[in-house]
Amino acid sequence: MDKLLLAGLTLLGLNLNAQINPIDFEPDGHGADWTWTVFENETNPDLLFVPNPFPSGINTSETVAEFTALQSGAPFAGCETMHGADIGTFSLDPSNAYVSMMVYKSVISDVGFKFATPAGASTGEIKIANTLVNQWERLVFDFTGIIGEPSSNGIDQIVVFPDFQNRSSTNVIYFDNIIFGDSSLLTSGDIHQRIQSVIWPNPANHILNFKAATDIDNISIIDVLGRTVLSTNPVSASTTIDISALPEGFYSVMLINGHHKETQKLVINRR
Repeated sequence: MDKLLLAGLTLLGLNLNAQINPIDFEPDGHGADWTWTVFENETNPDLLFVPNPFPSGINTSETVAEFTALQSGAPFAGCETMHGADIGTFSLDPSNAYVSMMVYKSVISDVGFKFATPAGASTGEIKIANTLVNQWERLVFDFTGIIGEPSSNGIDQIVVFPDFQNRSSTNVIYFDNIIFGDSSLLTSGDIHQRIQSVIWPNPANHILNFKAATDIDNISIIDVLGRTVLSTNPVSASTTIDISALPEGFYSVMLINGHHKETQKLVINRR
């Protein structure tokens, strides 16, 4: 990525949002010297910062992050920055609610991204599956749907789920050049449009809010036994779902639009 562009984005992030931007993992940049914690990945091998093993195509950066998703790790194994340090403290607004990230993967699987606050409030992860293997691809996550919600204010942590799936093997994932910006991040020809959705609050009580970039064919809520306990279709791009009839517990929310499908975790807790 052009160094002048990265420098300009860094100034924009620092001046407008008290937010470190971009995260490029270069020795003279941001990210490689942060405190990254790996979680739910069995032995939790460290996030490494290594020479770009495939410096071609859209990413010729020198240094990238390497995440080893163990076969025995949880589907939602990931890595997160430290609260109160690293990324800075900021709130989401139209100038920074889009997140661009480059990934290099040998498998097709969801990549998840979310924000969190010091109190533990989470935006909930947005998951997008890569469409390319063995080459760099840029994904863009749209968090504009939760601007103004409590979880969008006072953010001081980012969380990345590089390989959000049940694995049949250990997969090594590379990611790089995390950029926070406005809707112009969506205009690049190397981005593949998919469902861009957010659900909140999570944990939820009686009502679940939903917003996506477009209308959705179907939303299904699935319990831990794999049973569909609530289904509604079609669904407008912004809607509210009554979940008061569902017992407390852990669920999956499956979103289907044409050939695209996304799944998000949901906790119902009425305490």
